[in-house]
Amino acid sequence: MDEADFESRQARLLRRGHLLALDVLLAVALVAVDVAVAGNMLKDRPDFTPLFQVSCLVAVALGSVVAVRRLWPLRALATAVAVSSVAAAAGVLWDPFAATALALGAVASVAPPQRSARALGWCAATATAAATIAQVVHPRYGLAAAAGWTVAAWLLSAGAWLLGHLLRRRRWNAVCAQEQRARRIQTDERLRIARELHDVVTHGMGLIAVKAGVANHIAEARPEQARQALQVIEATSRESLAEMRRLLQMLRRDEAPGTDLTRPDVDGLEDLAERVRAAGVEVELVVSGEYDLPEALRLTVYRIVQEALTNVVKHAAPTRCRATVDVSSHQVRILVVDDGPVRPGPEPGPGGHGLVGMRERAAMYGGSFSAQPRPEGGFAVAATLPRSQGGGG
Repeated sequence: MDEADFESRQARLLRRGHLLALDVLLAVALVAVDVAVAGNMLKDRPDFTPLFQVSCLVAVALGSVVAVRRLWPLRALATAVAVSSVAAAAGVLWDPFAATALALGAVASVAPPQRSARALGWCAATATAAATIAQVVHPRYGLAAAAGWTVAAWLLSAGAWLLGHLLRRRRWNAVCAQEQRARRIQTDERLRIARELHDVVTHGMGLIAVKAGVANHIAEARPEQARQALQVIEATSRESLAEMRRLLQMLRRDEAPGTDLTRPDVDGLEDLAERVRAAGVEVELVVSGEYDLPEALRLTVYRIVQEALTNVVKHAAPTRCRATVDVSSHQVRILVVDDGPVRPGPEPGPGGHGLVGMRERAAMYGGSFSAQPRPEGGFAVAATLPRSQGGGG
């Protein structure tokens, strides 16, 4: 986010009704104080009436500037500086640039620090010049009074600038944090969609690739088995296409973040095992325990088992495999082991998205995940998902 966007956003924010109402109250208070001080300072003057009337007009003008300082900060500051300096030099204003300080605070709350710092220096220089001229024209107030007024104007302006700058910094940090959160949500959603696409595509394509290879080798010698392999390919491709359509439909509906993209869950594990058996893997599926799981967790369990079985088909088939899902009152334990050949452990880099996706799914629930070769041969995938943790599929 650049400075222009931030300034525009803050300008809209500062035009809110309750802030404008607060400025109106400040304006009324400033007018009342300036009029009271003018009456007290001019009460012994023989020309009290005309000077007091001018002081009242100046007070109303400065109050009006304060009332609109958030609508037009720079214009309000310029007007406040001009009116205050002329009135102070003429001896009809005694507050130490209070309206100027309030307008400067509004500028500092929306303008970049370099620009508002220049405005602060301009205000301090103008206050010093006005006090000097007033001392020359009206020496009756004394040098000490002029110096004290000048210092008070400096301190008031500096304090208002600092407060406005801190408010601007706070809003800047809040806006940046909000944008970072939005980007993080978008990134999480992209990763979630990528996991779903990976699981849907690789599972179906893995089974199809295996059965297509089988059909190609036995097409002439054993046409009946080749025909069965083609039937598996047809069924698997249809199911994969249907799942892809569900995924694309959910994306087109612009669902809220966290909405489950597809509907498979624990109840579909047996159908999943049947498809893997058709690919040449002898699967033993054991599902035990309670089934009242949240929908997102049911999908997560299904996807982890699906990806583990897909890896068995791609890397170990034909072989035997045991998939265990144990649902207890506080966690879900998943274990998928095969007795295929000894395989090296997973290596980082391209091609490891399936293991990464399973690990990410387990991490969303604060669970644990491991995938490693077994010393006696084959591979083991284990995951533990606490039921008390939040998460999404």
